[in-house]
Amino acid sequence: MRAIVCVTNDLSTDNRVHRTCVVLRELGYDVLLVGRELPGSVPVQRPYATKRFRLWFRKGMLFYTAYNLRLFRFLLFNPADLVVANDLDTLLACRMATRIRGGALVYDSHEYFTEVPELQGRFARKVWLAIERRIFPKLKHVITVNGSIAQAYRERYGVPVEVVRNIPMARELGPLPSRKELDLPEDRFILVLQGSGINVDRGGEEAVLAMKELPEALLLVIGAGDAWPVLERLVQEHDLADRVRLIGRMPYERMMQYTRNANLGLSLDKDTNLNYRFSLPNKLFDYFRAHIPVLVTDLPEVAALVRRYDAGIVIPAPDPMRIAAEVKALATDTERRKALRLNAIFAASESDGEREKEALKAFLQRVA
Repeated sequence: MRAIVCVTNDLSTDNRVHRTCVVLRELGYDVLLVGRELPGSVPVQRPYATKRFRLWFRKGMLFYTAYNLRLFRFLLFNPADLVVANDLDTLLACRMATRIRGGALVYDSHEYFTEVPELQGRFARKVWLAIERRIFPKLKHVITVNGSIAQAYRERYGVPVEVVRNIPMARELGPLPSRKELDLPEDRFILVLQGSGINVDRGGEEAVLAMKELPEALLLVIGAGDAWPVLERLVQEHDLADRVRLIGRMPYERMMQYTRNANLGLSLDKDTNLNYRFSLPNKLFDYFRAHIPVLVTDLPEVAALVRRYDAGIVIPAPDPMRIAAEVKALATDTERRKALRLNAIFAASESDGEREKEALKAFLQRVA
């Protein structure tokens, strides 16, 4: 049996997709993961085959059009028993190819795609919504990342949607390097904001501006996203180079070395759209796995998890002054820091990636 898993990213850091590929291999599939290559893409070494498309266009509708045409052609000449479309930006090509060549189609929606802020008020949203409305009601096998998004899709399209959360599988992270080995200050309170989607309305700008009030702290921003140029400008304009380090995308294990040396993880999505309101980003589970507490905004899925384990601080919105005040209070309260850290460790033990992996395996077995 052969399975082709399709994404529009460069394969480097998408742990949800990696888990899907691992599970498919365990089920006996010959797996091929298909994505794209960017100028800064790092090599990937996986226990399954990978392929990256090189495209003229890197963003916008020209990119998505070119990618789907390329993917459609590839799938036509490389048939598979199972095709997994990750997010709406791969669904059209996967749906058309499986209609022609046969094979089961699984749709894994990592977010509430048509509600992302980048699309609001734009013609592109109408295009994506038209594609979704055309295809989604006909889908038989759909999963998503949390109950809020699953319920929204059920209400919109009346089809069954199952939940497999973004809890990372246990991976060997290796020995923890010291701060000195990572060129990090040993005497400063370190905050970390990580992820491949550091985009508009995700609180990165407010986190950087909060550092104006935190001369004794250091903020690490690790990853990539469309807010990156804005963050670079803010660091320069406010002379924050000694308090903010913008670190590009890196392999997961390397990123976690920095995160494990931090004191506080940030997840600061704004309640400006349904996608962010219902989000449950996998970085939250990464922070817990790194045994650090979190500072998050009061969104349903995220805040409920943090409050359940009392593993961090919940604020109404990502206001720079509020962020700075909470960080100052935590940095000077040793007992609270210890308690929150212990609760984060417990949250990590309770957030069982293996359980989610088994749920995914059961779902894919039913598809087969």
